Parts: sequence; C-alpha cells; structure tokens
Amino acid sequence: MSSGFIGIIYNALSALLLVLLVGLLLTVLVMFVVDITQSRNAVRRNYPVIGRFRAMFEHLGTFFRQYFFAMDREEMPFNRAFRDWVYRAAKNQDSTIPFGSTRDVSPIGSISFVNCPYPTLEVDAAPTQAMIIGPDCPNPFEAGSLFNISGMSYGALSKVAVQALSHGASKAACWMNTGEGGLSPHHLSGGCDIVMQIGTAKYGVRDEAGNLSDEKLRELAAIEQVRMFEIKLSQGAKPGKGGILPGLKVTSEIAAIRGIPEGEDSISPNRHVEIDSPGELLDMIARIRAVTGKPVGFKLVLGGCNALDALFDEIKRRGDHSAPDFITLDSADGGSGAAPQPLMDFMGMTLKESLPMLIDHLVGYGLRDRVRVICSGKLITPSGVAWALCMGADFIVSARGFMFALGCIQAMQCHQNTCPTGITTHQKRLQRGLDPQDKAVRVWHYVENMRHDVGVIAHSCGVKHPRQLQRRHARVVIQDGSSAGLHMIYPETEVGFPHGKNQNQQASTTEDTESTEETQSRSHK
Repeated sequence: MSSGFIGIIYNALSALLLVLLVGLLLTVLVMFVVDITQSRNAVRRNYPVIGRFRAMFEHLGTFFRQYFFAMDREEMPFNRAFRDWVYRAAKNQDSTIPFGSTRDVSPIGSISFVNCPYPTLEVDAAPTQAMIIGPDCPNPFEAGSLFNISGMSYGALSKVAVQALSHGASKAACWMNTGEGGLSPHHLSGGCDIVMQIGTAKYGVRDEAGNLSDEKLRELAAIEQVRMFEIKLSQGAKPGKGGILPGLKVTSEIAAIRGIPEGEDSISPNRHVEIDSPGELLDMIARIRAVTGKPVGFKLVLGGCNALDALFDEIKRRGDHSAPDFITLDSADGGSGAAPQPLMDFMGMTLKESLPMLIDHLVGYGLRDRVRVICSGKLITPSGVAWALCMGADFIVSARGFMFALGCIQAMQCHQNTCPTGITTHQKRLQRGLDPQDKAVRVWHYVENMRHDVGVIAHSCGVKHPRQLQRRHARVVIQDGSSAGLHMIYPETEVGFPHGKNQNQQASTTEDTESTEETQSRSHK
C-alpha cells in the first residue's frame, strides 16, 4: 500500500517536472524570438535571452554594492559611516568607535576643528540660547533649536512618515518645514512648530485661478503652530526647476490638499510668476508679512553673488525694514524625491562656497543682525552642523538626515513609489513597515544626540555653547596639503565691504590692530 502511494507521488512529481521543463523551454523560445526580432534594444537583439540579465544585474548591483563592495567612506550621496552615525543617534545607541578613524583627512577641502588646550568644562557649559526670527513682526518666532527639519512635502513623503516627523519634532522642540505641497493634517498631528513653505505652484495658499490668496494666508496664519512662511525660489537638487511629484504618488487626499487632479503629475512652474526681480520679491515678502503678521523669508540656491548684490541694494534703497526675516540657503548637492539629472549634478553652488558669500554680503550691507540665516545641504552629522555654525549660520535644517532617522536605507526609489521602508511610498503594504510612534522617538533622539555632539565639538574648541563657534575654530586642507583656518580663507568683513577687503585694506586693519595691541602693552607696563 505504501509503496503504491510512493509510486503515485513519484509519477506525479515526474510529470510536474516535465511540464515545468517544457514550459521553461517554450518560455525561452518565445523570449528568443521576441528578442531577435525586436529593434529597440541592441544587446537583447545580439544576445537573445541572455541579454535580459543585464538590466536585472544593473538593478541588483545597486544593493550589492551597498552591502558587499562599497567601503564605509565611498558611497554617494551619503556613505555608510555618515548613515551609521544617524542610525545610532536615532536609536540612541552608543556613538563611540574603536581603534581609530576611517576618515581620510588629507583630501583638499577636508575640515577639521581647532581644539583648545583648555576645553570648556561641563560645569561651565551653557545651553544654546533661543533666537528670535522676525522681531519686528506682530508675531515673531522664538526658535530654540538650532537643528530642524527641512522642507519635505506630504506627497513626496508618505502619511506615516509625515506623522512620525511631526510627533518627533514636537518631542524634540524643533520646527518642521511643510515643503511645497501645502499644509496637511498630518503635519499638525504632533503639535510641533511649522514653517509653511510657499512653492511656485502655491499649493495650499492659492485661489481657483492659481494665484496667491490672502484669505488662505490668513487661515493658515490663524493656526498657532504655523510660525513662519518661506517663499521657495529654488531648491538644491534642481535650481531653475519647479517641484516634481509623479502622478503615481498623487493620491486623492494629496490631490485635494494641493487642488490638482488625482493621478496626474504635479509639476510646479520654474518660478513664481509674480517674482521676476528683487523688487518683486520684496513686494511679495511685504504682502505675506502684512497679511499673516508672522516672519517671512525665502529659500534659494546661489549661483553667484550678483543676485545678492541686486537684492541687498534694493533693500538699502527701500530701508532695512523691507528685508526678509530670514534666508534659507540650500546647497547644490541637496536632495529631492525627483529631479532632472543635469540640474542635480551640475547646477548651482555648494554650501561650502555660498554660505560664506551670503554671510559676508549680509555683514557688508549692514543686514546681518536683521536677517537670520538658515542653511541646508548634506548636513546630517555633527561635523557638518558645527562647520555651518563656524561659517556664520544661525540655524541648520536637514531633510535626508531625518529620512535616515526614520529608517531610510538609501534604496534610491523615492520617485518610484516603491520605497521599501515606507517613507516615500503611498502603497499601504509598504507603509505598514513604518510605525509613526516608534519612528517619532527616533526623530527625537536624532535631534537630541545631534545637539549633544555639536556641543561636544564646541566645548572641545573652548566655547561655552555652539552659537559661539566662529571661523577661527575650523580649518580646511588647501592645495599644498597643509591646512588653513577658515578665517584666513574667508576673512571676516565689515559694513561697507560685502565682497571682503582687498589685501591693502586687510594689511591696514592688521597694522592698526598690531599698533593698538602694542600701545596697550606699553600702557600696561
């Protein structure tokens, strides 16, 4: 009986295997005929069937390189060492490392900090002071956190990701920027401070004709959580190109918030139609500030200093009261969920060049105390944040750093709606992997550990809190392999010299300083 049953199973399996083999051969035959007759792909036409593996290997290679082949400091846009620091910080794990650093400190442009022989003791350390943005506004914003969440719209991010960021920002007492997709209930769900970004399509603040609506602005300004308004002129990943949200990510809820058709690509104009000059930009700032009573600034990527000269000249002509309350400076190596590669790779200036340019122009035009500077662009670790503070930034914001805190694995699927961690997808099946409550705690820990480690750098430099960091506290490797202080490469300027002082003026200042010191020394003796 048992032997007969075994025989039946054996015959059935044999028949099944035969069917599978025949099916496989027929499939290969069909693929062979299709490949050899099609004319769109040369590799498949010349190497039928086998040529199909090329695309599969290219796709899988992205993941194999990350896990098996790339070194800790090799990957782009963020290497494993940077990502691991964020992961550990978000999980509140030990951030110490053994044996020695894997960082190569010799390449040109490498940053190091100037340690003080007498570092600040913990008992002498001071908390970072809050800074007021828009002090002359009816409703100024007292911002306590120097590290905050950059613009990421609901649409580019999933509902659960936005909820996690909102709750985490509330726990960490930092602000959250809405991105250009408008204000959603998910941004407000955690009770955090909100910066409402106004993109070129004006999602969330436009009327039926697509124009800026004062009524919508008033409605948003009436929400206590909405602290500031940011006019987006350009973004690091795509200067000169409006926001892009593929239609497969435009759900019914997102379409309703933005006021666009469901399932269609959401492509914002290249610029605000009302803004084509410095004067028109200042007019827009003044209008929004008058309607909302809250601080208003703008976000841009610099391509050179001419734009700053033109803007600041117009501000001085009108009066300092016309200046923006803040400027958010994005870096050319910033990120995006979707952007044309020519713009992402080649357009705009990186923060290393543009941030000192902006700071010096503000100082030179006498506007530094009037305008707060917020910067962004791959600043996801304490060293990057500390460098920006040394350069003169008031606040630092990050987008991709917080994505890593949520669990992003840099799968590079943001624009495909197939994010495996549920952060940038609207597929319910994939969103199940992201628990907003758990990830909110990670966002909180990321901010707290960032503040702590930036403080560690500041105290090692001999200052009491991070806002006291200056250019003399950091050095950079130059052409001959040696390092020079940032204050030597980017000398401090003063009112009247937005482009810095020439060598004669610097020498004169140095002589005056030395003469004063000598006089004081003689007087003391």
